[in-house]
Amino acid sequence: MQTILGATGQIAVELARELHRSHAGDLRLVSRSPRKVNDTDVLVPADLLDARQAADAVKGSSIVYFTAGLPPDTALWETQFPVMLTNAIAASRAARAKFVYFDNTYMYPQDDRVLTEDAPFEPVGRKGRVRAAMASMVLQEMARGDIPVLIGRAPEFYGPGKTQSITNTLVIDNIRNGKRPRVPVRDDTRRTLVWTPDASRALAALGNSPDAYGQTWHLPCDDDRLTYRQFVALAAEVFGAPGTYKVLGKWTLTAAGIVSRQVRELGELLPRYEHDNLFDSSKFKRKFPGFNVTTYRQGLERIRRESAVVG
Repeated sequence: MQTILGATGQIAVELARELHRSHAGDLRLVSRSPRKVNDTDVLVPADLLDARQAADAVKGSSIVYFTAGLPPDTALWETQFPVMLTNAIAASRAARAKFVYFDNTYMYPQDDRVLTEDAPFEPVGRKGRVRAAMASMVLQEMARGDIPVLIGRAPEFYGPGKTQSITNTLVIDNIRNGKRPRVPVRDDTRRTLVWTPDASRALAALGNSPDAYGQTWHLPCDDDRLTYRQFVALAAEVFGAPGTYKVLGKWTLTAAGIVSRQVRELGELLPRYEHDNLFDSSKFKRKFPGFNVTTYRQGLERIRRESAVVG
């Protein structure tokens, strides 16, 4: 039995599809209000803030994937995320299950350094400090050695379905809706984006590879790191849309944060858009040389096809 904690987000949904397709027999989906992804999924409603509910949800699992998310609310992150993770780790330890932690890059330096799995934790802002503390908690459990543990880390998302990211919201969704895309801070810095189904497929591959445990892995991304200028041009070509866009300067976004809580909550990420974002996933690609990484053109074409079906 493989179990996904936080099973309603885009990463979890794609992970459930991949585990069902390629790896798992029985699959358990856990969240406050879980929904089936595959016909055979076992649904377990649980609140990970409750240690007993977390333990009951994980009982009998061989592998546990922590993919739980929260809205971009700093107070929620500070009060709830560490408790959820603590309960998930304790539950996995009690079940003698392997633990796979899906992580982001909030704790990394927001400059133009090449980010490998050995990059230091230098968080900017409160949410970054929360993610650094959580990653450290997982690393401590990894070092403890009671259960096998691994970390799969991804940079900013872009993707199909309900993928939530700055790139999806400001660029792709605007182009799909016939609006002019917006670019945060600068259009000439290179971005590393991960296609969400690739991140999920990679997480499934790692979780089912015994020798991947005890390590941190950067999930695979297209090595053709486009600037937003190039990304908008490519997206416009794929969607048959005008290639014009507007750059939202740092001060514009900062001012918007005064009246918009959503924009304000993203403020600590703005420094990363001032620099090239060079996320290195070569370690994963060496281990899984046959893994097919989705190119930006392929990803955008899939989004266009899905948009046409929905429309």
